[in-house]
Amino acid sequence: MSLLERLDRFNRRHPWSHNDLYGPWAAHKVSAIGARRALDVGCGTGHLVDRLRHRVPEVTGLEPDPDTARRARERFAHTPGVTILQRGFDEEVGSGWDAITLVAVLHHLPLEPTLRALREALAPKGRLVIVGCHREEGPADLPLSLISALLNPLVGMVVQPRAVTEPPPHMRAPTAAPRESLAEIRAAVRRELPGARIRRGLFWRYTLVYDRPA
Repeated sequence: MSLLERLDRFNRRHPWSHNDLYGPWAAHKVSAIGARRALDVGCGTGHLVDRLRHRVPEVTGLEPDPDTARRARERFAHTPGVTILQRGFDEEVGSGWDAITLVAVLHHLPLEPTLRALREALAPKGRLVIVGCHREEGPADLPLSLISALLNPLVGMVVQPRAVTEPPPHMRAPTAAPRESLAEIRAAVRRELPGARIRRGLFWRYTLVYDRPA
């Protein structure tokens, strides 16, 4: 068994969600503008929704996977101000949102049409917060990728010290490999979300913040 195979086996036995690392950052970016209504697209079982509900009076989560949406609805069944809808972003989601968040979701959707729809769904001065996945390409991705590969098992031992045979419920939603490189995403964002700020991050993620003009 090669070193990479051993590392992959270890990571599967000590899983942790890379997305959870960015939850506090995303919630802070939303609360920083005093949002009253927030939409979390692809909310999963509701980890980010749970953070947002303490800072935003009205939070709506969209989740296309039926089983995952059911778990989220059960989790917030008695939580005022939280609504979970089992639907995808390609369905009607309304407009006038003070904040919209997507964590590891955008790569499941057509890039430019989705960016355009997200922009139009925001209220004037509304904020879009994205934690996205990108396809690794070229030497620019290599340093953070190596650091992430080394840190991943260490964090896994802290978060999930006991070996498991399957990932926790919030990590069982359908996944997909990202199609676009970060350079391609930046180019699309320049066209659809002028002025957006994109940063390369750890654990094969990038962050994006866009404020719609008044």
